[in-house]
Amino acid sequence: MDFDTLEQFAAQRPGSFGKGPAAMVIAEDRIEVGSTIDHVRSLGFRHVFVLAPPDLNVPPAPQGTKSEQHVIRSRSRAPGATQAAVNALIDVMPGEWLHYCYNGEYLFYPFCEDRSVGEMVTWVMEERRAAILTYVIDLYAPDLRTYPDAVSLDTAMLDSSGYYAEGRPDEHGNPKDRQLDFYGGLRWRFEEHVARPKRKIDRIGLFQAKPGLRLREDHTLNDEEMNTYACPWHHSLTATICSFRVAKALRTNPGSRHDISDFRWHKSTPFHWSSLQLMELGLMEPGQWF
Repeated sequence: MDFDTLEQFAAQRPGSFGKGPAAMVIAEDRIEVGSTIDHVRSLGFRHVFVLAPPDLNVPPAPQGTKSEQHVIRSRSRAPGATQAAVNALIDVMPGEWLHYCYNGEYLFYPFCEDRSVGEMVTWVMEERRAAILTYVIDLYAPDLRTYPDAVSLDTAMLDSSGYYAEGRPDEHGNPKDRQLDFYGGLRWRFEEHVARPKRKIDRIGLFQAKPGLRLREDHTLNDEEMNTYACPWHHSLTATICSFRVAKALRTNPGSRHDISDFRWHKSTPFHWSSLQLMELGLMEPGQWF
């Protein structure tokens, strides 16, 4: 089912799409839209919603696929577009697990090669958790002369270290319980080209929708417990979103394009498209899920 506007999608009756989990791919440009859709479909999402402007071609779902694809036409790069779209999805799919990402981004969670996203969220619910913290890990091409937009799935690289966290203060300046702001990757190494509010790499990228829940501009939710990295009694499962988005932006923005000739440094390593590699690098953990 396709929708001509976001408002038309938001007007759908809650529960009308059936059971989740569901993913929303926000297509900001044409780069790797198809591979991003294919990736979330391969993880076992029952519904894939694609937010895209009217002039952007969205590849149709292949015949025989088990997931349903829905295209929502809207200005995906407009201010507040992400929040408006994800909050509309929350409203029409209450109680279901939702994931959102941009084109050129790929969700990985522990053992995702062998276990579906449905299996994972079922286990997370048994742990009495309703959200999963995801770290956005920058990907980039090793040769910007061959790949001027910095996107190359076959030769993608990532930073193997250089990640850190700082306490997240509340409105009174006190640290919030089990909440941290995480930094690293290209946003850290090229921070002079990244606005301060956009330097964090943490995102609540997978969560269970409920009435009144809202995604905020900083990629957190208005339920503070859902923004925590772990439950009070032990470590919780975390995931990653491996993303070309920052590399693309740094190569597109005139203020940074001519200042950056290579994203590689001595801590760059080839990305193997493997959840094991991400766990070994400490970029996500399985918690108690074995």
